[in-house]
Amino acid sequence: MNPKALLSHFDHYDVILEPDENSPEWWAGAPSVARADDGVFHLACRMREGNSPRGRRGYEVRLLRSADGIHFERVHSIPREAIPIPGFERPALVRDHATGQLKLYLCGPWQEGPWCIMKLDDVDDPADFDPATCRPVLTGAAGPPGTNAYKDEFVTWAAGQYHMFVIGCGRMERTCHFTSPDGETWAAVGNGLAFDVAGWHNFYTRPACLVPMGAGWLLVYEGSHSTWHDPPYNIATGLAYTLDLVNFTDLTPTAPLLRSTTPGPYHTWRYSHWLPVGDELWAYAEVARPNNTNEIRLFRLPVQ
Repeated sequence: MNPKALLSHFDHYDVILEPDENSPEWWAGAPSVARADDGVFHLACRMREGNSPRGRRGYEVRLLRSADGIHFERVHSIPREAIPIPGFERPALVRDHATGQLKLYLCGPWQEGPWCIMKLDDVDDPADFDPATCRPVLTGAAGPPGTNAYKDEFVTWAAGQYHMFVIGCGRMERTCHFTSPDGETWAAVGNGLAFDVAGWHNFYTRPACLVPMGAGWLLVYEGSHSTWHDPPYNIATGLAYTLDLVNFTDLTPTAPLLRSTTPGPYHTWRYSHWLPVGDELWAYAEVARPNNTNEIRLFRLPVQ
């Protein structure tokens, strides 16, 4: 896949979900998508308000369902008070490779501590996710030295085990990699560091998703440069490639592949989840709007 050839297909999109208020700092975003055998799309996302302190504005993880992947209806909402948690970051929704049940991972400051990755009990129907079953599954300094918290996980089944690509937080945000036989107990791959800060992503380098390519996998990553306006939130997207899920080659080392084309102070294009649908590759992403609000958009790319 030629990264530059992708760009012409990002001019058109469907709006999947808007923020609950069309006011600055209100966002609908961080989508994670799982598709059932019958073709039904299940989507988990983070709803964010603009009033609380930064880092604690995610007030709800929302679960939605769609027959066509474009028109979604809400089936369940998990408010932060139900865990309880000060605020949510990105959720991850994935099907169990053996049972077909849905797994839901959450992240945020567990019991007022650092960000960690949490999980609910598996369910057949996302409407049945029970916040009372939430418990931590990845905490503390389990990865690279200097990492003391984890957030914004992406979880998938690949090469015979579950893989979690997650932001490791410390002095900077870096892409960390863990594996698990069951989606419950996680171990770092090597020293835990999958992909480091460099070039245009020298401020943050964060995972978005992993896309199977037949031969190898495409790591969709995101990041920002230290000189950008508000680099903790002004996030763009790039691509890397791996044959073994250990060594990654940056395909966009000098400049990001994707930014929001919407005029405004932010060019955020992040938290994307890409999945094959028929003869297309669909990418759900959180994208900036002109007034510092974000929405979830769907981009449909032909597979050639």
